[in-house]
Amino acid sequence: MKVLVVGGGGREHALVWRLTQDPAVTRVLAAPGNPGIAALAECHDVSVDDLPGLVGVIDRVAPDLVVVGPEGPLVAGLADTLRARGVAVLGPSPAAARLESSKAFAKDLMARYRIPAARSGSFGNPEKAVAFVDELGGKAVVKADGLAAGKGVIVAHDRDAAADAIDACLVRDAFGAAGRVVVVEEVLEGPEVSAFALSDGRTVVPLTFGRDFKRVGDGDAGPNTGGMGAYSPVPSVDRDTEDAIWDMMRRTVSAMAAEGSPYRGVLYAGLMLTADGPKVLEFNCRFGDPETQVLMPRLTVDPAELFLACASERLATRTAGWSEDAAVTVVMASGGYPGSYPIGLPIGGLGEAAAIDGVTVFHAGTAFDPDGRVVTAGGRVLDVTATGATVRQARERAYAAVELIRFDGARYRRDVAARAGEEEHV
Repeated sequence: MKVLVVGGGGREHALVWRLTQDPAVTRVLAAPGNPGIAALAECHDVSVDDLPGLVGVIDRVAPDLVVVGPEGPLVAGLADTLRARGVAVLGPSPAAARLESSKAFAKDLMARYRIPAARSGSFGNPEKAVAFVDELGGKAVVKADGLAAGKGVIVAHDRDAAADAIDACLVRDAFGAAGRVVVVEEVLEGPEVSAFALSDGRTVVPLTFGRDFKRVGDGDAGPNTGGMGAYSPVPSVDRDTEDAIWDMMRRTVSAMAAEGSPYRGVLYAGLMLTADGPKVLEFNCRFGDPETQVLMPRLTVDPAELFLACASERLATRTAGWSEDAAVTVVMASGGYPGSYPIGLPIGGLGEAAAIDGVTVFHAGTAFDPDGRVVTAGGRVLDVTATGATVRQARERAYAAVELIRFDGARYRRDVAARAGEEEHV
């Protein structure tokens, strides 16, 4: 089987890495890929935002399966375009991807189908949005309705902060078109968890859970980012909670089918485990980043056939399997991220880090310079991932590897999975 992965970040590197281990896969390609991916797959230099270019590459190389990593091409219609050409693709239609591309749509769907979520409202008027904050008691989560690369969410613990976040979206245009509507919701209390499932429009195959770290600083300080680390499994998710979450995922897929937009692809739910049970914070229409980097090392079934079954509406007889080992990812980011940051800085120590038992370094924002050196090329630069018998052991290996990698201004959280060892009772 020939498989093409769309994207060029750490998530896509992890997908390519796992697909190359599948005996059914004879060739892996990527568009555009990155230096880490280039060591494993044939890369084609085309932007994920260039839909005609992507389609041209896919027409030319004729893969048996296309796996779409980022949300942008899905929202823009890549999956529908490929299906119309007879290409098997793992990813939803733009109509189904509204679960991620419009938080207002997702919130309305959950309210109508009674899928547990935070109390919320959607607003284009700043005064009405602030009035709703007052209804919520003066604190709220303010979210840009559209896609904002993981940065359009502000947790405001007082009225002034909430009003400023609303003003940033609706008046100061901080997130452009993505922030022309804001979703204002109550602040839920509890630990967060990311849940992943595959759906072919009818059947839902549960995958597994991870926990990510969205804030840039230790102790969840600072602004939201695309994700600064993750671990899996999540020991605190008990069987009753797990059953409730998969029920919510199935009900969401049923709701999308009832709305005339069957959901085919990876469904990712960000959830809060509240005292009243799990509640949905948001849906995403693809694998998480950096959660994929801890999921792929734990996946024990061959991914290509599972993904192809999902793309071909043949999931009814499929299941996923997971290693009992744990995985931890620590994201190494550029200085200044999630704000402005330099690029083109040489990276050292990659070989030494990867030589540690159980460690894989996934490239998230790297490039080759004219001399062939690997340099920084993004905000999140590397996803240093390690496996181990426990989360604690995986964490120790990941941080040992991080200490060996060098580039100017490198920043990373030092508390990724720090409390997971307490959950494991080891």
